[in-house]
Amino acid sequence: MRQTLARWLDSDIGYSFRTSPIAIAAAAIAFVCVFCAVFANWVAPHNPFDLTTLVLSDARLPPAWRAEGNASYLLGTDDQGRDILSTLMFGARISLVVGLASVVLSMVIGVALGLLAGFRGGWVDSSIMRLCDVMLSFPAILVALLIAGVGRALFPNAHTSVAFGVLILAITLTGWVQYARTVRGSTLVERGKEYVQAARVTGVAPMRIMFRHVLPNVTGPVLVLATIHVATAIITEATLSFLGVGVPPTQPSLGTLIRIGNDYLFSGEWWITVFPGVMLVLIALSINLLGDWLRDALNPRLR
Repeated sequence: MRQTLARWLDSDIGYSFRTSPIAIAAAAIAFVCVFCAVFANWVAPHNPFDLTTLVLSDARLPPAWRAEGNASYLLGTDDQGRDILSTLMFGARISLVVGLASVVLSMVIGVALGLLAGFRGGWVDSSIMRLCDVMLSFPAILVALLIAGVGRALFPNAHTSVAFGVLILAITLTGWVQYARTVRGSTLVERGKEYVQAARVTGVAPMRIMFRHVLPNVTGPVLVLATIHVATAIITEATLSFLGVGVPPTQPSLGTLIRIGNDYLFSGEWWITVFPGVMLVLIALSINLLGDWLRDALNPRLR
């Protein structure tokens, strides 16, 4: 493990990372957020899912450094008496799970369709690109809002996992188009190169050429796009939860906390919405900065 890390640090990408303070700071912030989200059951001081531990008399307490605050609740409590710090950790877990799952699913669909469109061409390319044009003609948040709203209407009493599935599907259907167009453009360039022509002459099957030879050469832009798309998916999930069609209200999502705190913002309980908003900004900003660094590191013209 140590030797692998040492080799990576000595590589071109590792050197680019070591010499970029912004990338190091963004990676540190992202690591802390992911660590707290993954190990929230052990790191969080309270469990917001355990209703037996909630005390309604502790609702809407300010942060601990204020005179009315309680040392047990460092960042205060929400309207149900849940610890804000703990809900931030569990809410970050929900946002990361939804964001990563939707990005992986979007990447699989988009890369497969883009690879097929760019390699086959003809009516296959035209059909897939027209479908992409149709999807791009609708605002992404509107499509996600429509799908999530219809899913909640068809399954009003569905299990939590079904609600998460509908949310992931809604974000996926608005995110695969970028991967398809990016991969299709790269595939159009790669399919005319000599190694592809040589593989065709030797009788290699088209599917094997696509996934064995062309796909590894078009993954660079896909990785950069996926990194940035994670932040977009997390913000989309928070937006849908803020509008009331995202995760169930019983789940401490960042968007749900911001929506709840918005009702108490003008009455002085600013911490209910400010701290989730700051957490959301930190996650999205750190991932976007890492995506920008990865784009520059993978571009040989900028080295």
